[in-house]
Amino acid sequence: MRDLSGKVVMVSGAARGIGRAVAERLLAAGCQVSAGVRDTARAPEGTAGFAYDANRQGSAAGWVEGTVARFGRVDALVNAAGINPRATLLEGPDGAFQDLWTVNAMGPIQVIRAAWPHLVAGGEGRVINIASLSGKRVRNDNLGYAMSKFAVMALTQEVRRLGWEHGIRATALCPGFVDTDMTAHVTKWPREQMSRPEDLALLAETLLRLPNTASVAELLVNCRHEDTL
Repeated sequence: MRDLSGKVVMVSGAARGIGRAVAERLLAAGCQVSAGVRDTARAPEGTAGFAYDANRQGSAAGWVEGTVARFGRVDALVNAAGINPRATLLEGPDGAFQDLWTVNAMGPIQVIRAAWPHLVAGGEGRVINIASLSGKRVRNDNLGYAMSKFAVMALTQEVRRLGWEHGIRATALCPGFVDTDMTAHVTKWPREQMSRPEDLALLAETLLRLPNTASVAELLVNCRHEDTL
């Protein structure tokens, strides 16, 4: 297992939910965490907070530049920022589809693109994309969210393909229901039976610790029984 002490890890969506839990877990593991948040005042204590908004052109590049200026390199990315407005096949609204694409799919693309030279330079770059089991199957009418997460699965495969010879390893971490603000509207599954953000943070840390010879392409995490995907 790799020692994470001193590793520079960029975590988007670090103000709340899974992103915040990951940032705090990696801090405890000795990482230097660059937190990409819309409001830097909400960055977890101990992290370096940088303004990042997937809706704003150039935001990803600015975040990467700030991180490199502060720490000198980038060792890993955890793309955890995401939104979940309702966007259905028959009713739309089309604007919600566009918002989901911009934040959930193009956001990680732009961060990865900006950080790519630094990940290559390190020889052991890591990318964790927080996807979803909704990126593996469609079980409700929020087609827009599922489509955005299917895109994240494809993105992860491309990072693995392009980055393999450079020592870059990528994983799509795919949870079901997690007890965060994003699932506040869910009533069909008890909150006390949902996965916890801290559970996902532990898995993210483990993925970052794995050597180049033990790469995990997808990690599916569920709080309820489903047929194997």
